[in-house]
Amino acid sequence: MSEYEKTGYLKEDFRYFHIAAKDPLEYSYHYHDFHKVLFFLIGDVTYHVEGRSFDLLPQDLVLIPAGEIHRPSAKSTATYERIILYLSPSYLSSLTDGSASLSLCLERARSQGSNVLRVPSAYRNRISAIFSQLEKEIHAQKADQGFFAGDLYQHILVQEFLILLNRASLSRQSIYLPNSCKNEKILQILDYIARHLSDPLCIDQIAGEFFMSRYHLMHLFKESTGYTVGNYITIKRLLYARSLIQKGTPVTQACYLCGFQNYSTFSRAYKKHFHTTARSD
Repeated sequence: MSEYEKTGYLKEDFRYFHIAAKDPLEYSYHYHDFHKVLFFLIGDVTYHVEGRSFDLLPQDLVLIPAGEIHRPSAKSTATYERIILYLSPSYLSSLTDGSASLSLCLERARSQGSNVLRVPSAYRNRISAIFSQLEKEIHAQKADQGFFAGDLYQHILVQEFLILLNRASLSRQSIYLPNSCKNEKILQILDYIARHLSDPLCIDQIAGEFFMSRYHLMHLFKESTGYTVGNYITIKRLLYARSLIQKGTPVTQACYLCGFQNYSTFSRAYKKHFHTTARSD
């Protein structure tokens, strides 16, 4: 596997997983085309998302919007158990009753600069109950013993969870965990890159902006995030270009808006990362 790559595929509205691993596994940096919500159950795990690190406690909720590069790191051989919900961005966007979008929890995670939400016990207990019922419905369906209107009820349970998650994100009793990575400089660099994707970017220029040597920037970035400056900029530009194309921007225009200077280079990179050619619908 390369330093980081897209993993997993989602053709449905959502997918549910309940995973427990005993061995100390090595997890590589990766990203998804879909949103990911993780309900941490047990283990000794730190979660890394876009240069930030979060030490998890049982029943923490990890919110990872599509395209954000992340990985967990197990700090011991303790069993790592979690529930994972993959969510299609189009499905989540469709779940609204007008002014109340169920994407709010992800938007708040971005605005708070934190991907981990710690909620009061009343919310945790209800979330556990919803997932328990959802798992029962899924197992019955896989065993060809599905209950009446099983698919419909699974969607209802997922929507109930999302409503509860969004309400929890708005609760004053909930806490967005602070970043446990002590190097704030790297966060400033990531923010700078995000704000200048459309502009020419190079290592020397970024190093100069933050009064660092080229070598120190490259070392710090790799040590803090697990990937190189150049590769990080490329994938972020590709993700930005894809979002523009999906919103109707012509492909050639999206190429230059996201910072590529050469269309052929953009086209090859896009196909390599997304396994499809860049095209407007």
